[in-house]
Amino acid sequence: MTDVTGAPDVLHTLFHSEQGGHEHVVLCQDRPTGLKAVIALHNTALGPALGGTRFYPYATEAEAIADALNLSRGMSYKNAMAGLDHGGGKAVIIGDPEKIKTEELLLAYGRFVASLNGLYVTACDVGTYVADMDVVARTNQWTTGRSPENGGAGDSSVLTAFGVFQGMRASAQTVWGDPSLRDRTVGVAGVGKVGHYLVEHLVADGAKVVITDVREESVRRITEKFPEVTVAADTDALIRTEGLDVYAPCALGGALNDETVPALTARIVCGAANNQLAHPGVEKDLEARGILYAPDYVVNAGGVIQVADELHGFDFDRCKAKATKIFDTTLEIFARAKSDGIPPAAAADRIAEQRMAEARRG
Repeated sequence: MTDVTGAPDVLHTLFHSEQGGHEHVVLCQDRPTGLKAVIALHNTALGPALGGTRFYPYATEAEAIADALNLSRGMSYKNAMAGLDHGGGKAVIIGDPEKIKTEELLLAYGRFVASLNGLYVTACDVGTYVADMDVVARTNQWTTGRSPENGGAGDSSVLTAFGVFQGMRASAQTVWGDPSLRDRTVGVAGVGKVGHYLVEHLVADGAKVVITDVREESVRRITEKFPEVTVAADTDALIRTEGLDVYAPCALGGALNDETVPALTARIVCGAANNQLAHPGVEKDLEARGILYAPDYVVNAGGVIQVADELHGFDFDRCKAKATKIFDTTLEIFARAKSDGIPPAAAADRIAEQRMAEARRG
């Protein structure tokens, strides 16, 4: 699964490169509300595309399109590895949600989702929340991540964090022969929607937790609840923490790059952020340094498991049972990587691509 961020020619990427192959890319504009959005559907071999809506102030429209392409492709792999009967899709709304998000804009966006007539099922992502999905759902029936009061499952961050914790346990089992994180030092970069739930699991398991976040209020929420948690000045300081066992990137993508990988002190990388590998080859750099990487789209699939279940009458216990299996799936990937002599990221891609190919042939 290769990153296409920064591609100089988005159309060339879409139609001619190995990173393309998307089935639909829809550009949406509603001038009265200021809506500018991109809906990208990568692969629907397994079923209707499922993926969240990101609301973000992109520097350029090309950057927004590239992000939609990356994220939707990632969702194809994530949904395949999660065992869901859904393909991969993603939407991005261009703009600062603090400044331009309105009820009218969200309703307009919902109408564009409705125009796809079920090919795309949307949900929350960075910059969008359960309350937003309640609004979007008023203009289309293919919206998940809604509030329980409106027939939804509520905050999907809960099971996203739980799934990451299961992936981390599987990583610990592989490296140290014990799934417990007790007395292990875990650094969490980003303690917002997902990260703060992950910290709760880690503290309960007896881990020593170090956190960082650009938002002071997010850090304060953690330290007030868990005074034993320590705080690093920034991500750069966090990854260089002496004695760090696990690094959990839980903010935006690109956390693993040519600058951060050589500086990492951790033996394991396992976090909630999407698209953690900044470019092809980073996974090999991690392996060369003896760092075990748990593929992001595998371990952070708890949220999409939850929103997918909402389409069939949400049952939290059923979803949690499925998210618990992320532990076994992660172990399977590590075993495949070892047997094939490839990094775990490549092993996960092979398994996901095989499932999509079999569905397409079927």
